[in-house]
Amino acid sequence: MKTKSKELNRRDFIRITAAGAAAVGVASSMDALGDPAPAAAKMPTRPLGKTGFSTALFSLGGQGLLEIPGHQDEAVAIINRAIDLGVNYCDTSHYYGHGCSEEYYGTVMKTRRNEVFLATKSAQRGYDGAMKELEMSLTRLQTDHLDCWQLHNVRTQQDVDGIFADNGALKAFQKARDEKITRFIGITGHRNPYVLMDSIGRFDFDTILMAINAADPHLPGPGNESSFIQNLLPVAVQKGMGIIGMKVPALGKIFRPDGVTAMEQAMTYTLSHPVSTVIIGIKTIPELEENVRIAQNFKLLSALEMAQIEDLTKPYFADATFFKRQHGY
Repeated sequence: MKTKSKELNRRDFIRITAAGAAAVGVASSMDALGDPAPAAAKMPTRPLGKTGFSTALFSLGGQGLLEIPGHQDEAVAIINRAIDLGVNYCDTSHYYGHGCSEEYYGTVMKTRRNEVFLATKSAQRGYDGAMKELEMSLTRLQTDHLDCWQLHNVRTQQDVDGIFADNGALKAFQKARDEKITRFIGITGHRNPYVLMDSIGRFDFDTILMAINAADPHLPGPGNESSFIQNLLPVAVQKGMGIIGMKVPALGKIFRPDGVTAMEQAMTYTLSHPVSTVIIGIKTIPELEENVRIAQNFKLLSALEMAQIEDLTKPYFADATFFKRQHGY
């Protein structure tokens, strides 16, 4: 059980580091005279680690409507509208919607590829499987290169051992980077922070996509059920990685009438940590526009405000972190 002083130290770490990150975003939403930019201004941005790229605070995930087959027109409209609103980081995966997510993105990328930082993923743990999926992903995305190729959903020590084996997936990722098929290499996961800590200790990944929401601090004990914020996030910050927050609304499970009630609370909480951006799956254009407005108007929460939002999720934290126990991709 944590002591009060240790808890305050954790909150101070998050507050101080986030303040530095947020300052970058605040600067981008000011005009040349230092006056607040108009409401229609672009979203604030933050550096994506050491990549040299600055990403808007809100980024488009490849799930939501984008992973449901048979909705091309609506999905393409969401992607186009997101880019029009200043979204410049687009995330997807070889697996989302059995490939339809990448295909929807590809319909847009064939004409707007140079407007976004494009990231996709492979969960293959061996070299040959990863290279095969990379070829398929590029075809679906209608591009000849990625900005970031990510190892998808690293959950177990077996995953790590496979990835780092002599003929493991990491060799494929490095070859793709050497041949300029991808610019950067990332890793993702929402199950076990210690497995990810092991991975980023073995190799200098450029980015990490991790689960960060207001229910996370309540996760008990070491191992599978422990907190990403308390354990993994400080390590990623120390390494200077580009940090992307996911599972912010936890498929809506973060919301309760007597708990967190609004996306503004959920997004602002995660953005008050030292992350570069958050990715969220979208079902409708109004949802997209709401998230962009929240990012445009973002203000860093105090440690007390963050604690208050965390406390709201305590009675149902297990439901809001269901992905810690979820199998599959």
